[in-house]
Amino acid sequence: MELPLGQCHDSRSWDDDSDPESETDPDAQAEAYVARVLSPPKSGLAFPRPSQLSTPAASPSASEPRAASKVSAVSEPGLLSLPPELLLEICSYLDARLVLHVLSRVCHALRDLVYDRVTWRLRALHRVRAPYPVVEEKNFDWPAACIALEEHLSRWAEDGRRAEYFCLANGHLAAIDSVLLLQGGSLCLSGSRDRTVNLWDLRQLGTEPSQVLVKTLGTKRNSTHEGWVWSLAAQDHRVCSGSWDSTVKLWDLAADGQQFGEIKTSSAVLCLSYLSDVLVTGTYDKKVAIYDPRASPALLKCQELHSRPVLALMADDQHIISGSEDRTLVVVDRRANRVLQRLQLDSYLLCMSYQEPQLWAGDNHGLLHVFVNRNGCLQLVRSFDVGHSFPITGIQYSVGALYTTSTDKSIRVHVPTDPPRTICTRKYDSTLNRVCAEGNLVVAGSGDVSLEVWRLPA
Repeated sequence: MELPLGQCHDSRSWDDDSDPESETDPDAQAEAYVARVLSPPKSGLAFPRPSQLSTPAASPSASEPRAASKVSAVSEPGLLSLPPELLLEICSYLDARLVLHVLSRVCHALRDLVYDRVTWRLRALHRVRAPYPVVEEKNFDWPAACIALEEHLSRWAEDGRRAEYFCLANGHLAAIDSVLLLQGGSLCLSGSRDRTVNLWDLRQLGTEPSQVLVKTLGTKRNSTHEGWVWSLAAQDHRVCSGSWDSTVKLWDLAADGQQFGEIKTSSAVLCLSYLSDVLVTGTYDKKVAIYDPRASPALLKCQELHSRPVLALMADDQHIISGSEDRTLVVVDRRANRVLQRLQLDSYLLCMSYQEPQLWAGDNHGLLHVFVNRNGCLQLVRSFDVGHSFPITGIQYSVGALYTTSTDKSIRVHVPTDPPRTICTRKYDSTLNRVCAEGNLVVAGSGDVSLEVWRLPA
């Protein structure tokens, strides 16, 4: 029985459905996929722009609550005798980290002022001058958000003029479709249509290119897989690569990148999520499968959840969320082994970035969508036009930063407000595929065979 669209409960179990698909030419399949899925939508099927979809929250105004006065009365003239409003104004010129971690230790009066939640809310809204966050939780960490916002704005100030740019073009022979930063941005993995996965040491940026490229994973000469490498994921020092050759290969970076496992899947692997206990795959044959890389056989569950290829995937300890070319989002309860929700969309999602409870996703119309996860039920909160004219191929969201890449040959840097404010745009000569940010490094894969890297001020 088909689940009604948008319904949030389903008693069906997630039965095994892992019959292998008939063999196909992986290169021909991949080329047809790219032509179909990553092409700009036809003009006659244009999706309504976000101005028709959502109404942004009201902007901050004079009605915004003021920080409560918690500074103790001081009989002697001095800094602490100033009104709380003046103390906060002085603090606004200081680095947020210093205010939170140093100034709060000076005295009880300043500690009370610094630890006031409204203080940080007002400071954050003053910095971004727009409704923020898009979804506010009850226990939203305003100090941490304010620190992240200020750091992001400082790093990309003046249209990103302080960011160092590096183009690493000596490692691949074809388009790079997947990138992954590791160890705080020290290392980077890149997967390409030349069938290789390269390991880069980004601590060597600015030196000889041969010092930045560490190695190509795998024992075969000039090849990691037998098909295009389309997806990468990591769990601590263990990483995995998914390919159009219908395999997932597992690598141990603590053992010099040696392969420690291989999983044969039913079809081309388009998306991955690697957790501490399981590996989740989304494949071209419409299936989502769960594997235990430590077991033999590795397959635990497999289900055809969609009617078209699975394009994007995320998983955590409780849920698996998959997006498909059939324009649906499906939420699965991992523990109860059942489908919780099937949400019908007007477009298909190509990439996701999840920070509980928010799911940010980019679609084939160049729009961003924000969902909130309430106990396994996704609700579409906002849809935004952030300036991309073609499909969004990569997205990375955090509480203080937002990055997007697109087949329109651009990477855009945003502040995750409602709506997002774009603070920097970089245009290139080829499609940009995927984006990853960690520490002070941002990387994107290029259709022009290069790894694009930005090193931000520390």
